[in-house]
Amino acid sequence: MTDSRPKLREVVVVEGLHDKQRVDEAVDAEVLILGGDRVSRRTVDLLRRAVEVRGAIVLTDPDGAGERIRRRLDQLVPGLLHAHVRRASAASSRGIGIEHASAEDVRRALIEARGRETLSAEQSFGETPEFTLDDLARHRLVHHPDAASRRERLGEWLGIGYGNAKAFLHKLNAYGVTREAFEEAVRRLDG
Repeated sequence: MTDSRPKLREVVVVEGLHDKQRVDEAVDAEVLILGGDRVSRRTVDLLRRAVEVRGAIVLTDPDGAGERIRRRLDQLVPGLLHAHVRRASAASSRGIGIEHASAEDVRRALIEARGRETLSAEQSFGETPEFTLDDLARHRLVHHPDAASRRERLGEWLGIGYGNAKAFLHKLNAYGVTREAFEEAVRRLDG
């Protein structure tokens, strides 16, 4: 069975886990969860990088708190795209939020925010990934007693944060880390 969800190049920014689950039903995309109305410096840095490399779409709840988050992100990260689900489409007896909208309404909002045709589900936003598991193994970032602490320091220096081996590899490719920046950070780590 093939995945019929449209694949988005952009990172989709949502408020919470349930919003992410609804986005995952609607499209195939990298989703960044804010986890509330406070935006950490690390999240801002990650979003700036995403905007530069592949774009980012903000999809917050159609309520006062969601609009405040949207305005705050706009001040901190220039170049964000904004997707809007109508309030009536995101309302249920349990409240107002993206998690209450239909997957179709979320898909439509994200596609409209892009302002262009989506990639088909078969297409990928990148050609061949720049980094592979071999790169992680070669630099003792996996299958090594210090791998976790090495990934943590490297992720901090590269501005992509920490992750287990699979997540770290994904971040290296998803946020446009160059081979040169990676090799320089590894030299620093080994030095």
